[in-house]
Amino acid sequence: MYIEIFPSPDSFFYLPMKTVQTLLSRLRMKQLQLLIALDEHKSLHKAAVVLSITQSAASKALHELETMLDAALFERSASGMIPNQFGRRVIEYARLLTTDLTQLCHDITDIKAGRGGRLAIGAIMGAIPAHVVPALDALHAELPDVTIEIVEDTSARMLTQLDEGRLDLVIGRSAVSAHPDRYRYVKLAEEPLSVVVGYRDAARSHRKIRMRDLAHCRWVTYPAKMPLRELLERELDLAGIDMPVNTVSTASTFVTVALLNQGRDLVSLLPTDIAEMFARHKMLRILPVEMRSPSQTFGVVTRLGSVLSPMAERLIELLKNGAGK
Repeated sequence: MYIEIFPSPDSFFYLPMKTVQTLLSRLRMKQLQLLIALDEHKSLHKAAVVLSITQSAASKALHELETMLDAALFERSASGMIPNQFGRRVIEYARLLTTDLTQLCHDITDIKAGRGGRLAIGAIMGAIPAHVVPALDALHAELPDVTIEIVEDTSARMLTQLDEGRLDLVIGRSAVSAHPDRYRYVKLAEEPLSVVVGYRDAARSHRKIRMRDLAHCRWVTYPAKMPLRELLERELDLAGIDMPVNTVSTASTFVTVALLNQGRDLVSLLPTDIAEMFARHKMLRILPVEMRSPSQTFGVVTRLGSVLSPMAERLIELLKNGAGK
């Protein structure tokens, strides 16, 4: 079995899997540093001095690396040691690895000091306008070098990503998990809901609406067994209406808004903060429908026993303190 160790279109040699395993188990950063020093100084003696090792140790390290790769990497000439085609490619990757490791060390230092690093958070859509955005603005003002990734999805799917270590924290609901005791949950706020239609659908929005008045409408809903879907089913049941069979199911806010603006007799249930944001931009209208079910709550969810970075802890503090309010 053969694999390409340098995955680029112009790679020039292939190594058997056995060689790759050997590299992974025996390759040392000192050998890569030696290649870089040899490329810069063209002399084994000078490279050894730069690395504070003996010339014999440098020669041995180079021989071990060439044996692992089964290829000579340098040519001896009057100008000194000159890398051949193999050597140039290995040196190229040695520099890349050295640069990446240097950056890693800087990142670790910054994270320990609470100055930088990367933060990956998940958030349900209803938490984004009034809670996530102000908190992130405040965090960036304090820590401008932090890189932030935001995932907007259902709580259930985001908890899976939290379990896998792909998210540092989730602003959502831990109760949707089959094992909510695996998480720490800090309540942030309630999530009131509103019934919405496309902005062009103006006629219905100026008079009082009851849920039963929407019996003929098609609903854009969240997927089955999600809290928003279950609440809609409960509201329709309280109004004596069966859940329509011709619903459109999506977890995407963008898809919901697009459908409402293009379709006729389409309605949906959205978190009020989201609905008001789109209403201000004349993309949705909020119908005056009074919801009979109590509002659900959401909060900050983290893995029980996990150690959070200083920036994650600071974001949670900003969320709890209602940054920007």
